Amino acid sequence: MKKLLTAVVGSMALASAPLAVSAEANKELKMAFDSDPVTLDIHEQLSGGIMQLSHMTFDPLLRWTKDLGFEPRLAESWERIDDKTMRFKLREGVKFHSGNELTSADVKFTFDRLKQSQDYKAIFKPFSSINIIDDYTFELVTSEPYPLLLNTATYIFPMDSEFYSGKTEDGKDKSAIVKHGNSYASEHLSGTGPYVVTERQQGVRVEFERFDDYWDTESPGNVGKIVLTPIKENNTRVSALLSGGVDFIAPVPPTDLKRIKRDDNANLVTMSGTRIILFHMNQDRVEAFKNPKVREAITYAINQEGIAAKIMKGFATPAAQMSPAGYQGHNESLEPRFDVAKAQQLMKEAGYEDGFTITMMAPNNRYVNDDKIAQAVAAMLARINIKVDLKTLPKAQYWPEYDNRAADMMMIGWHADTEDSANFYEFLTFCPDEDTGAGQYNAGNYCNPEIDALVDKANVETDLDKRAAMLKEVEQRLYDDAAFVPLHWQDLAWASRKGVQIEPILNVMNFPYLGDLVVE
Repeated sequence: MKKLLTAVVGSMALASAPLAVSAEANKELKMAFDSDPVTLDIHEQLSGGIMQLSHMTFDPLLRWTKDLGFEPRLAESWERIDDKTMRFKLREGVKFHSGNELTSADVKFTFDRLKQSQDYKAIFKPFSSINIIDDYTFELVTSEPYPLLLNTATYIFPMDSEFYSGKTEDGKDKSAIVKHGNSYASEHLSGTGPYVVTERQQGVRVEFERFDDYWDTESPGNVGKIVLTPIKENNTRVSALLSGGVDFIAPVPPTDLKRIKRDDNANLVTMSGTRIILFHMNQDRVEAFKNPKVREAITYAINQEGIAAKIMKGFATPAAQMSPAGYQGHNESLEPRFDVAKAQQLMKEAGYEDGFTITMMAPNNRYVNDDKIAQAVAAMLARINIKVDLKTLPKAQYWPEYDNRAADMMMIGWHADTEDSANFYEFLTFCPDEDTGAGQYNAGNYCNPEIDALVDKANVETDLDKRAAMLKEVEQRLYDDAAFVPLHWQDLAWASRKGVQIEPILNVMNFPYLGDLVVE
């Protein structure tokens, strides 16, 4: 078996791994996304980009299907033992890129690491333990009956415990998770996935080659090499596709949908989305934000339908809540409440008729038209005498600022990791708790223990009708409290050149299963 030499790109060292282009996987794909992964450590950050990387270079125990069902991956089967225990059987003979074999010990290593991750530990809070039965059998155990056990298991991508254990040459722990910092795992990778990383220049390009010991011999994928180039500018990214410079792009900006449809050599795929785009109002930084009338005034000042129509060109669904249609918590009675006169009246009643000045931050290459949306929101707030000092940043620079709560209002987009309403609340509106990870992305520092308790109650309710009623009540109470500023659910669009069959590998989670991609 051929081995890749350890590659050094700038200061980036990549793990050695088997080289991988078989006779069947001999196609090359050039793809352009709006950004590239900010790290190789899949537990350092919970984001769309990292999940896309995870599905390319690792494999989950099970994964979502297009209709939001489950299909086996590294776990070939599972069975319910009791109301708190699920037993999983691993596939045998699965190899990591390092050559090590996957066993239950790797799953336990990964589970323990997820429980330590700032971004993931809230998701895994319901899990009390993992029981190893033998090398290929283990059990996931929850502290209470948990209706979302399998949903959560889609986020367990077993890591190579031998590869990530021990000390580096300078004495650092190879298993350490370092947020926005250099660590062994952020620079080295050994997964079970279809691709190995062979070259990486942050912000410039990432090269992947197919793993020749990949376990899924039934995969139809025939792409042996992928070159990912981050292209932030929408027009440049679309032009690269239409000129033949790249084969696959994401996202497609709403302004270019018609342009791509008109091109005979391009293929456009669109899908209704479930990612909510919103602003948080930081109550620890701005005294006025503690007043519910001020928060409500801000929600009345924002024209969600105007943003969806003009900035998103209709490629978004105006939102008044977090839960999209189809989620258990979706409350059909909640509507956007744009009314400038009402907003001004609320500001007067709150004693802030003359307004005040705030800072605002948003990314400029993470969500579709994110910088333009922020500019529009800032202009709308001026109508109620809230003066905004707006700063937009590239994604890689924005997330450290977000984690530091560096502005009074901050934008975030969130796709529920478990395809369930409760995930929104646990991360975005729960009272922040560093120990448990609750409220990890609650940049508003909003806190309502009664609402949190209702979500916790729903999370152990296995009667889905009763659970849905609880979650709908949560949405109503968050709406009444103006806990955040909802904008819209972002629709999804991808495009490729003819012959690149992207439709079968795409899904509403926006995790393309590139290992299964077929190029004619």
